[in-house]
Amino acid sequence: MPILGILASSKLGSLSSFESIATATGTGSSGTITFSSISSTYKHLQIRALARSTEAATGFTNLLVQVNGDTATNYSIHNLIGDGSGVSTVGYASQSLMELGAVVRNNETANIMGVSIIDIVDYASTTKNKTFRSFSGWDANGSGRNLLLSSAWYSTSAINSLTIKISGATNYFTTNSTFALYGIKG
Repeated sequence: MPILGILASSKLGSLSSFESIATATGTGSSGTITFSSISSTYKHLQIRALARSTEAATGFTNLLVQVNGDTATNYSIHNLIGDGSGVSTVGYASQSLMELGAVVRNNETANIMGVSIIDIVDYASTTKNKTFRSFSGWDANGSGRNLLLSSAWYSTSAINSLTIKISGATNYFTTNSTFALYGIKG
């Protein structure tokens, strides 16, 4: 089944259930994108990202997500990473950010982007912790990575703000990096 068919038949709803909430573009001088004042009128949320960093290196760095400005160690991370020749896994508890995607570094082939689709399940619930799942990766004509990632935010607060960051204090999103936040109707 094609990937769009899988997405359409998932429990997140049909493709017509997606409603654009907001979009943002990298500036080349900031490593942070924030979606704030998120309405609680949807069942789930989805972030779609095409991201490249200004870092003068090859490979990829991490796309990070923080919820409601929470900088405490209230997150866990589980990653499965494949590169065509092997697979690795990693898991962390008590983290201050979630790793939920890949950002291609600037010395890779021009116009290669890290792609991430991040689902946020039951984001408006005030009775359960929040679950994030992501499919991410990049391809540089035969090299690259595929990542299946999941995380949890250990809070029963409704999500009203999402901050997307890039690893590295002086690492920024390029001007061709784009981010879109979608609401998925219940």
